[in-house]
Amino acid sequence: MAEEDRPREKLLHKGKVNLTDAELIAILLGSGTAQQSAVDLARDLLREVEGDLSALAKMQPKDLMRFKGIGEAKAITIVSAMELGRRRGQTKSERKPRISSSSDVYTLMKPVLLDELIEHFYIVLLNRANLVLRTVKISSGGTNATIADPKLIFKYALDYLASSMILVHNHPSGNLKPSEPDRRLTKRLLEVGKSLEIPVLDHVIFTDAGYYSFADEGIL
Repeated sequence: MAEEDRPREKLLHKGKVNLTDAELIAILLGSGTAQQSAVDLARDLLREVEGDLSALAKMQPKDLMRFKGIGEAKAITIVSAMELGRRRGQTKSERKPRISSSSDVYTLMKPVLLDELIEHFYIVLLNRANLVLRTVKISSGGTNATIADPKLIFKYALDYLASSMILVHNHPSGNLKPSEPDRRLTKRLLEVGKSLEIPVLDHVIFTDAGYYSFADEGIL
């Protein structure tokens, strides 16, 4: 076989940096069609986006499946690979922040929740050193309520191998006082966290002017 038809071997023997974009995409595709090699198919795909990988990253599975030889499985593989690249680009130069106080949580969430007009519920997932693994939006609601499903919350915690978490939601009204539903939800999540050994360290209510911390108030 011509070397261009076996990019996997080229990667193994010459290294990843020596592969073209088309060859790398061909590895994701795995195979071509009866008329085209995987590399040729990848070249057609790149021609469609004029060689712009950023444009390729914006394509959805249905867009990719317009190409003969790209079915659902191959399209999903390409989209997944591009998404991993995007996530790496977001994190490769960022130092993970450490959470040591409620004010650290407020600072972390300020770019996300400042000036929001509806309620959003987030979890901040931490490792054993209290470094932030990820912030995850759980739900968005109206101007004075949102819904947080404990099953979904702890699914994320387990998926990302979190050692602990902090709950955060905003009050667009500016009212810092936790509502009775806020208290009930916090108590429920505390209990689930204890049983799963993923403790809830705090629940922070965010407003543009300040915050309320369940931990600081001693009611966790």
